[in-house]
Amino acid sequence: MPKSDVTCWTMVAKAAGGDEEARSEFARQYLSIVRAYLSARWRQGPMWKWYDDAVQDVFLECLRPEGPLARVEANGQGRFRSFLFAVVRNIARRYEERRESPAEKSQGDSVLNVVEAENESIATAFDKAWAKTMLSRAGERHQTQAALEGEDSLRRVEILKLRFGSGLPIRKIAADLGMDADVAHVEYRKARAEFKRALREEVLYHNPQSLASVDEECLKLLDLLR
Repeated sequence: MPKSDVTCWTMVAKAAGGDEEARSEFARQYLSIVRAYLSARWRQGPMWKWYDDAVQDVFLECLRPEGPLARVEANGQGRFRSFLFAVVRNIARRYEERRESPAEKSQGDSVLNVVEAENESIATAFDKAWAKTMLSRAGERHQTQAALEGEDSLRRVEILKLRFGSGLPIRKIAADLGMDADVAHVEYRKARAEFKRALREEVLYHNPQSLASVDEECLKLLDLLR
C-alpha cells in the first residue's frame, strides 16, 4: 500500500498554525481519548472535580501558539499516540501537584504517588480509547470510500455493520437483505478486506513511519478491544 503524504501531522501543523477547521478536527478526533485517560486516572476521587477543567486545558495547551503542537518536528517523526499521551499525562500531573499541600506531598499516600502506582491500568485505558477511535475512524474511511464506489460497496458496509454491530449470522443478514446466502458470504469477505485496508490507512495516517509494521499495529488495536 503506498504511503500517503497526508498524515495526522499535516492536520497538526495546520492546527498549530491557527487553522480553525484543523483545530476543530483535532478536538473531534481526540476528545474521547483524553476523557478516557483522565477518567481512569482520577476515578471519581479527590481530583475528579477538576476533570472538566483538565480536559479543556489539554486542548488549550496543545493549541496555544507556543504549545506542544507548535514544537513537534515538522516531519512528524514518532507516534502521534505517544505525543498525545505525554501531553495529557503532563497536564494531569500538573493538576495533581498544584493541588497538594507540602504536607500532603510528603505523605506516601499523596494523590500523585497513588496515581503513579496504578500507571499501567491508566495507560491501558488510554490505549483502549485510542484503539476505539482508530477503528471508528477506519469505519468512516470505509463508508466514505464505499459511497464513492456505489451501491454494491455500500451494501457490503451494511453487511459488515450487521455482522459485527448487531451480531447477526450471515444467513440471517442475507435473508434480511434479500440476498443469496452464498453471495452474502462472498460480499462479507470482500467487506472485511475493504475494512482492513481502511484500518491500515488509518494506522499510517497516525504513524507514517510504520509502513513495515502496519499489520502488526492493526492486530494490536484489535487485540486491545477483545
